[in-house]
Amino acid sequence: MAVLGIDIGGNQIRAGMVGPDGAIMASRTIPTPADLDSFLPALHDAIAWLVESTDFPSGVGVGCKGLIDPESTRIESLRGPLHFLQGLRIVDIVGLPQEVPVFADNDARVALAGELVWGAARGRQNALMLTLGNGVGGAALVNGRVLRGHSGMAGNMGHLTVNPHGDVCSCGNRGCLETVFSARAIEADARAAVYRGCDSVLTRLFREQPHLASCRTVFQAASEGDSLAIAIVASAIYNLGAALAGLLHIFDPEVVILGGHVADAGAELLIPLQEEVWRRSRGLLGRDVPIVEQQVADKSGIIGAAGLVMAPRPGD
Repeated sequence: MAVLGIDIGGNQIRAGMVGPDGAIMASRTIPTPADLDSFLPALHDAIAWLVESTDFPSGVGVGCKGLIDPESTRIESLRGPLHFLQGLRIVDIVGLPQEVPVFADNDARVALAGELVWGAARGRQNALMLTLGNGVGGAALVNGRVLRGHSGMAGNMGHLTVNPHGDVCSCGNRGCLETVFSARAIEADARAAVYRGCDSVLTRLFREQPHLASCRTVFQAASEGDSLAIAIVASAIYNLGAALAGLLHIFDPEVVILGGHVADAGAELLIPLQEEVWRRSRGLLGRDVPIVEQQVADKSGIIGAAGLVMAPRPGD
């Protein structure tokens, strides 16, 4: 029977009916309204259209940024354009009959849920998930349970301190992993080099508009042999590898899964990262932990959200 997966983003809401095999049967994408009075009817219209087009869902999974209480589905904290949802329960926002179970969590745990049901964490008891994008999200599966911690902040790997004297992070700390490895960090290094007029294809491409130098173009330039881009990518991977090696020693996972749009770099990221992590960790662990790309290829978040409904739970 189908389940409904919903991804609530700052720019778009994506919703879809997902079958037991992880295939999206029907989906709908709408711009995210700017206030609650517009948000609720827009979401309800999208859900009604999906139900009419397919079937009534046996459960609903919702992914959303912020701090979410999975027991009540209450959004405890949410900054940015979706701030008007803070304090509300997602089960109430969805607006389906009470007998339909609703599960909700943040983006990284949603991605892990998809991998638990249909991807690289299937059948595993211990796994780490890192979502590499403008920031670094994280989730940990420990002895078959998704780690949440006292206040629900567990797994926030992007704010692991890797340089106590480093740059100020958006969280207020200094030297977080996000400040040295993330799309924004890589882009900041590239744009600074372009401003300085460094000899690089990046400078030739973006001299007049340095702000257009993206993480994707930096990885592309590195793959084509540009020495500046190679240095930027190598430094970022070195820092991520050091942080990830430490996480392996803490969590001892069976597998590490990388998602997010930075992970789209594929082998250009994965191979040197594996080498760095394995070099740093095999002495104590005595093994090389597989570091793999996310197997659930859906970028919309719909399948991951549906995975919240279908994911195995302790005692099942």
